[in-house]
Amino acid sequence: MADPGLTAALQALRRAARRSSVARRFDADAEQVLLQTIVDATVALFEAEASSIALFERDPDRLEFRVAAGAQGAGAIGLSVPPSRGIVGFVFSTGQPLALSDVLSDPRFDRATAERTGYVPRSIAAIPLVDRDQTVGVLQVLDKHTSPTFSLRDMELLAVFARQAAAAIRAARVQRDAYELFKSVLTRLGDSDVTEADVEAVVSAATTGLDTDEEIPFWRLVDRVAQLRDISDRELGLVTDILEVVAAHAARGRRSV
Repeated sequence: MADPGLTAALQALRRAARRSSVARRFDADAEQVLLQTIVDATVALFEAEASSIALFERDPDRLEFRVAAGAQGAGAIGLSVPPSRGIVGFVFSTGQPLALSDVLSDPRFDRATAERTGYVPRSIAAIPLVDRDQTVGVLQVLDKHTSPTFSLRDMELLAVFARQAAAAIRAARVQRDAYELFKSVLTRLGDSDVTEADVEAVVSAATTGLDTDEEIPFWRLVDRVAQLRDISDRELGLVTDILEVVAAHAARGRRSV
């Protein structure tokens, strides 16, 4: 006979996995698209040769270039560097923005990595991406066409883009949050007296804890959508109709703003 505690845990994990799957569908693509939009807009605004975003990743600790734009940007995508190397590492480690008009004369510049991208810049502006007092990545812009340097005004504009990028990156934490959720459930399995109600309580508490923005209750919406898997075709059609009405109403509201 199957152990009741293990059975309860597996059922709870399946429910949690369904929540995670729904959450990733909501956010994963949107996060990548928004980051790409930011670097595209940065290149256009500054008339730059390239712009890129590097995000901090663990195991091993590294800065990984996720998106890039501009005539000289493509070579950066997918590259990883230690979080203390180069201009990007300096900005990430210190949390300080940096603008250089002659990168080749600066000892912090990592020419070897630049050569791996296929482009060695002359000037660079880099600004940290900060999410709730934690630096999560770096936004870089290379070589303005209209000026050999980046001004204070340029750095202020970059800070606006950086805030938007940090908000998008927060969405990518959904998958990592789900991992912590699973971990908390498995940790509780060490208690031989665990019940299905106990495990479900852990899952629900962890999921609720992920909703840090009271105005946008993301995980409550995820829970509701995840539950739709078991409803009938007729009920699903009704839900679809309701969502279409809500979406149309939201679109009208955005146009009127």
